[in-house]
Amino acid sequence: MIRILLVDDQDLIRRGLNALLNTDSNLEVVGEAQNGQEAVTLVSQLNPDVVLMDVRMPISDGVFGTRQICQKFPHTKVLMLTTFDDQEYVYQALQAGASGYLLKDTPFEELTQAIYLVNKGYTQIGPGLATKVLAQSNSVLQQEEIKPWLALSQREKDIVCLVAQGYNNREIAQSLHIAEKTVKNYITSILNQLELRDRTQLAIASLKVGFSD
Repeated sequence: MIRILLVDDQDLIRRGLNALLNTDSNLEVVGEAQNGQEAVTLVSQLNPDVVLMDVRMPISDGVFGTRQICQKFPHTKVLMLTTFDDQEYVYQALQAGASGYLLKDTPFEELTQAIYLVNKGYTQIGPGLATKVLAQSNSVLQQEEIKPWLALSQREKDIVCLVAQGYNNREIAQSLHIAEKTVKNYITSILNQLELRDRTQLAIASLKVGFSD
């Protein structure tokens, strides 16, 4: 059972999502919040697995809530669900630690699949939104920015590519025929070398430098 917290300032949206998600026997809506600050409080009380977070809300927005949740409750995943596809919002949300960014017109089947995948550790970005992340970044990389990436070994580069494609550690281990513990050690080393916080940041940064192909 995946426990879900809904965060949206519109009561009608929350009610609709609640009704839809509860039709899936493997999903359970455990609470609702109207803004980012309220979401942080409820996460501490309810310990949800996944937070469906709107971006633009009064009092405190979704980016604030996402950053606080990801810092304080790293085992809870945040999936942005909003009407806004503005590149600044997409970039800020992912930088804050969100595991995905979808628009509210996403078909219900795709939304539930995204919830399952995010809960497993995958990164989910709606169609066309990845280009907005790239557009927000500088189009020309400074030599100092790309140097640490060039210093990665071929094995490390292979792992980065698989992380960017959404593979978890077990799947990476199977793909490269190495132990899962070895994959974990590689990813820790890669994050340290590139001065990144987690695999979501690694996936985003790899798009920027072209290591995701």
